[in-house]
Amino acid sequence: MAKVSFDDIEVGMMRSYSQTITDADVKTFAGLSGDNNPVHMSDEYAEKSQFKKRIAHGMISSSFFSALFGKELPGEGCVYVGQNLRFLRPVYLNDTVTAEVTVTKKDEIKRRVFFKTVCYVSGKIVIVGDAELYVPEPA
Repeated sequence: MAKVSFDDIEVGMMRSYSQTITDADVKTFAGLSGDNNPVHMSDEYAEKSQFKKRIAHGMISSSFFSALFGKELPGEGCVYVGQNLRFLRPVYLNDTVTAEVTVTKKDEIKRRVFFKTVCYVSGKIVIVGDAELYVPEPA
């Protein structure tokens, strides 16, 4: 894990992570979340939708932010305080999503770090938002 200490975090620091969304990912997420919306699960249903083919759950892509926070910036021990999201475009099965987090502000007193969060597919923004994380004192 590439944890960055709270003292070393600076505005403008960025990390990214990419993953291709598979049919197995969508089915696993549906099983975990209980979201079996046919636009995610049924080719026949999705073909008749505005999307014309199955789309991945938006929360799959947005979960990549959590992976970045927990493993890289700030890293292990940090705790999510809040996240807002706007879903701008669909993510289709077999799309490669790149999640990017950028430090926008740091609160030294409350040990909070604020981030701009963005997901891209083929260079186009699919999700945008902001996150707030708490970074505890080292043990």
